[in-house]
Amino acid sequence: MADFQDPSIIQGQTTAALDSHLAPRPASGNCDREVLLELKGISKQFGDNQVLDNIDLTLYRGEAVAIIGPSGTGKSTILRIIAGLLSPDAGEVYVQGQRREGLIEDSPDPVGIGMVFQQAALFDSLSVEENVGFLLYQHSRLPAQQIRQIVDDVLDMVGLPGTGNRFPAELSGGMRKRVSFARAIVSNPENPQDRPALLLYDEPTAGLDPIASTVIEDLIRAIQRNNGCSSYLIVTHQDSTIRRTADRVIFLHRGRIQWQGPVTAVDETDNPFVRQFFSGRVEGPIQMVQ
Repeated sequence: MADFQDPSIIQGQTTAALDSHLAPRPASGNCDREVLLELKGISKQFGDNQVLDNIDLTLYRGEAVAIIGPSGTGKSTILRIIAGLLSPDAGEVYVQGQRREGLIEDSPDPVGIGMVFQQAALFDSLSVEENVGFLLYQHSRLPAQQIRQIVDDVLDMVGLPGTGNRFPAELSGGMRKRVSFARAIVSNPENPQDRPALLLYDEPTAGLDPIASTVIEDLIRAIQRNNGCSSYLIVTHQDSTIRRTADRVIFLHRGRIQWQGPVTAVDETDNPFVRQFFSGRVEGPIQMVQ
């Protein structure tokens, strides 16, 4: 079934319009330089392919960090290890100072982590409301009517009011992305500490046109503002997404961090990996796989 154009894009939805639904919530305490996540010596190999090779990474509360680099260099693998969906072969993961043992279901993190997958990963047989409220229906004791209201509020936040009864196949690509955002940020009001303090975005603007990408980029920033000291890691190849959503950039190639710095430095650095990536040149240290 062909996607139809998202009506909110036709109307030129702006950051200001999103902010009308996402009123900033005051942060509790000072999040400046407070470490939220640490990866120490993370390695992962699939067969003969060394995907990650002794990666160290620190993320602070309130930070917006983009992980960039050529395809197949382990960017999405890092997200899955952080989310607790994949175990590293070596190394340690610390969330808010506590080491995670095993996968996420074995040792829940002291801080919520939400993940937005590249392909939205919605349940095709469930409505939008059932997709967004899935965890609340499965793991809370809230009455169905209250869950529906929570879901309606979150859908309104992401600019999709009145879509709860529709199914994923009826939505455009940009709308499905936003439904996955709503699912990632929904939380049980009886357990506010479970609200995600860390969001992981895996190629959230892949396959979208420039206008739809702008809507998603604005939404990512608006969600962060609304959540006080929340942080996010975003994997992307798209130049506009890097520049509009990241405060800091980490460049990954062949399983290692080759460069990192503020997003404002990507046009100033002499690092050959960064220069080749942003210029699109064939010649350089990044070799195309034939």
